[in-house]
Amino acid sequence: MDYTALSKTISHALRHEPWVYELELDKEGWVEVDSLIKTLSQEREEWKNLSIQDLEEIIKRSSKRRFEIKGNKIRALYGHSVPEKLLKEPMPPPEILFHGTSHRAWEIIKSSGLLPMNRQYVHLSSDKKTAIEVGKRKDKNPIILMVKSQEAFEKGIKFYKGNEKIWLADYVPAGYIDDIKISYH
Repeated sequence: MDYTALSKTISHALRHEPWVYELELDKEGWVEVDSLIKTLSQEREEWKNLSIQDLEEIIKRSSKRRFEIKGNKIRALYGHSVPEKLLKEPMPPPEILFHGTSHRAWEIIKSSGLLPMNRQYVHLSSDKKTAIEVGKRKDKNPIILMVKSQEAFEKGIKFYKGNEKIWLADYVPAGYIDDIKISYH
């Protein structure tokens, strides 16, 4: 089974366009595992015998931990662009978080802060390495931003845990953001 293609399809279904797959996310982004399996088993011939074990294998293989299964439900942990904002429980973040971005975007962020853009939340990383990987999708030598997340949280900015490496925020004001110098060599 092509687990990469399956994972991408599940991402699309649970993060971006559940209605295309005749799925309805609840207010926290959960759907019934059986509903997801039923709809995906009709997508491709190779998925006709799809099982919960296949979904668990995708989760196990992923270094980014995009999904979680609890009981008979599954959801994407972050990266949503569905129109209705999913409910998340605010949590105290680590003292510092990181965000990788392009040089062009940094010029805007300096005055506007970090905005979710076409996502529901701003995505932040708990380590520089992940921020660099994300930033390289936008710029071959990205700017790495350091977010004073604990300080922002204490002033009322809400943060949410995505997974072990990813944190989310509704918005991060520019006053809590600094760029840091990274050597790529």
